[in-house]
Amino acid sequence: MVPGAATAVAVCTALLLTAPAAHADDGKGSKGNDGFSIKDPRITESSGLVASRAHPGVYWTHNDQDKGAFLYAVDSATGETVATITMTGVGKPRDVEAISMGPDGDLYVGDIGDNLGGKWSFVWVYKLPEPKQLKDQSIRAKQYVVKYSDGPRDAESMMVHPKTGRVYIVDKNEDGEGSLYEGPPPAAMSTSRTNVFKRVADVDLWATDGAFSPNGKQLALRGYLGGVSYRWEGAGGKIKREGRLSVPLQRQGESVAYSPDGSRLMYGTEGQESDVEPVDVKGAGRPPGAAGGSGSDSDDGGAFGGGYKGGALAIAAVLVVVFGLKRLFGKKSG
Repeated sequence: MVPGAATAVAVCTALLLTAPAAHADDGKGSKGNDGFSIKDPRITESSGLVASRAHPGVYWTHNDQDKGAFLYAVDSATGETVATITMTGVGKPRDVEAISMGPDGDLYVGDIGDNLGGKWSFVWVYKLPEPKQLKDQSIRAKQYVVKYSDGPRDAESMMVHPKTGRVYIVDKNEDGEGSLYEGPPPAAMSTSRTNVFKRVADVDLWATDGAFSPNGKQLALRGYLGGVSYRWEGAGGKIKREGRLSVPLQRQGESVAYSPDGSRLMYGTEGQESDVEPVDVKGAGRPPGAAGGSGSDSDDGGAFGGGYKGGALAIAAVLVVVFGLKRLFGKKSG
C-alpha cells in the first residue's frame, strides 16, 4: 500500500459507505455465484481470491501479511473456512498479494507486493496442486524467482491464463499508468534460475488485482474505486480496452475473481469479516457498460465503474484526499 493512498482510503471510508454498492441479485443454480462474508477471524487482509476448480462453491484466499505461508479455502455458501493450507518449501513470504488457478489445476500464489515501493530486486511466485480433499494440511510448493525486464516495482495483480498457463503480472502505479508483464512460457519457468517477466502492454489503472475470464477472452482489472475490462487478443499480452467495470464501493477493494461459470465477477475487500460482492458480466467476461463489443474507449478514462448512482460526491472526496496526500507524501510507497 502507498501510505498516502492507505490514509486516503481510511479517511474516506465513511463517505464510501454512504454510496450504494453495485449489488447483483442472488445467483440461481451455479455454486459460487452468490456473494458472501468471510467469517474466519484470522482473515483480516484478504488480498487475493480465486474460485476452486476441484471443490464447487469454494474460494481460495490469503492475507496480505500473515504469520506463515497460509492459504484459506472458504465455502461461499457459509463464509466459513473449510481448510487451511500451509505451503512448505517456500521460506517466509514477504507480501502475498494475488492468487490464481492454472489450466493444470494448480494454484499460483503471487508474493509480488513491495512495501519498499519497488526496491526488492526480485519477488516470488509459488505453485502448488489444489488439494483433492478439503482439510488442514501442508503442501509442498514450487518457488519461482521473478524479476522484471525494466527493474523492480510494486505489484498486486497476478493472473494465469486459463488456456496457455502463462503467468502475467500488472504493476501498481499510483498515477494510473501501469504495465502488463508476461512471464516465460510455462515449460520454461524454472525453480533454479531467475524468471524474467517482460513488459508487453500499457494498463490505464491503479490496479490492485486482476483475473482472466474462464474462456480466456477477457482480462478484468480492478482498483480501489473502479475497474477496466480488456479483450485478450492472444500471445504476447496483446490487449484491447473494452470498457469500465461496475465495481462496488468497498472499504479497501483488493481482490477480484470470476465465478466458476464466468457469469459474475466477485469483488473482495480487506477487513474483518469482509464481504465478497458479485456483479453480473456477460459472455463469460464482457463487462456491463462496455460499448457493445466495439472496444470503445469513450468511457471517461475507465477509472471508475458504472452503477455508482449517488456516489459521485464520495468519489470526488476520495480523489481530493488521495491526490492531496500524494503531494504531501511525494512518490514514496510503503
